[in-house]
Amino acid sequence: MIPFHRYKHWVLVQFVPKEKDSAKRKELCRKAGDKVQAFLNDQKLKRSTLFDVESRSDESLALAEGMVLGSYQFLKYKTEKEGMHTLREIAIFSDCISKNTLAELNATLDGVAFTRDLVNEPNSFLTAPAFAREIEKKVKEAGISIEVLNKKKIEALQMGGILGVNKGSHEPPVFIILEHKPEKAINKKPLILIGKGIVYDTGGMNLKTGNFMENMKTDMAGGAAVAGTLFALATAGLPYHVIGLIPATDNRPGPKAIVSGDVLRMENGMTVEVVNTDAEGRLILADALSYAKRYEPALTIDMATLTGSAVRALGQKAMAGMQSNAKKEHQLLLDCGFEVFERIVELPLWDDYGEGLKSEVADIKNIGGPEAGAITAGKFLQRFTDYPFIHLDIAGPCFLDKRDSYRGQGGTGVGVRLIVEFIKKRMK
Repeated sequence: MIPFHRYKHWVLVQFVPKEKDSAKRKELCRKAGDKVQAFLNDQKLKRSTLFDVESRSDESLALAEGMVLGSYQFLKYKTEKEGMHTLREIAIFSDCISKNTLAELNATLDGVAFTRDLVNEPNSFLTAPAFAREIEKKVKEAGISIEVLNKKKIEALQMGGILGVNKGSHEPPVFIILEHKPEKAINKKPLILIGKGIVYDTGGMNLKTGNFMENMKTDMAGGAAVAGTLFALATAGLPYHVIGLIPATDNRPGPKAIVSGDVLRMENGMTVEVVNTDAEGRLILADALSYAKRYEPALTIDMATLTGSAVRALGQKAMAGMQSNAKKEHQLLLDCGFEVFERIVELPLWDDYGEGLKSEVADIKNIGGPEAGAITAGKFLQRFTDYPFIHLDIAGPCFLDKRDSYRGQGGTGVGVRLIVEFIKKRMK
């Protein structure tokens, strides 16, 4: 980046990186965009115009994307707004970028920002009912239909996983159903997105120790990503039928909380022996996966901050992905992950990984052994599906303690750009 200030306005010249791989080249442009926005905000500028002088649409859009994502801030609880970014508008002049393409990018980035906002909210504000209210308020702007099932309706559906995890809480659970169903949707059977909505995870009676409870307000990042994705799709007007399911509660110890050895009966009638109450996310997801069957989905994708095992294996640069009867779709998702640089590392769901989930007192246990935790969690979820299914463990990249270029600090909104890109590719 070369800055000039000989004119009435700042002029910045950004060169397209010399990188043969197009996905890596776009990622370098996003990172360059983050540096550009930092410079513009340091100068207290409000507007920027990007000239695509070489008609490099992909690189120009990636640069703008990095500028917008890098400029995000969560300042809701700051009494002093010192350091607040001033950049509010980015205009793009290009011969090869359509208004529709820009509108789709804007919608996607708005969805990411909404997801980040939800993930960054503290549990003192974002209880499960508040989570539902915030989502309802936002998605109605985009014309998405929403139904929020309260505790009585969850009890009527016999969702023992959600109800069991919620037993230690002083707040009721909710089950959020979102639907984007355009009149001219090109898919006959819906894509279902399921997001884990644990608004705070203490570990329950298997209480987390030391600093392991830090940032557990982010355990609903999967649910937030589902809401953000639906918002992006509807705002962009993409003609694709998508349903979002978000089971939400917190996980706390308490006089009535579930304990190790308890047995829960799930929505589909299967019984689960609770070996560890800190493996709660899979319990609420299992009910959602069973509930999804009534829609006869073409494909179901869940996004969840599910295991520390995935974080230890992959760090914060990638998510773990597993598939069941969805090999072609999963490969497309892997490709999309590299395109938007929300990368996925595929893990196997081999049958023998399920051996550790066998229970002497119930149909299945909620955890396996100490090894391959991310995979055995996926195997647990697989037991509640009989349709094409992809599981994404986003525990690593969903939240960053330190700033990382345009991904920022705090909630990253991971999953939104990935799924939007996946759907756009499926539409072609």
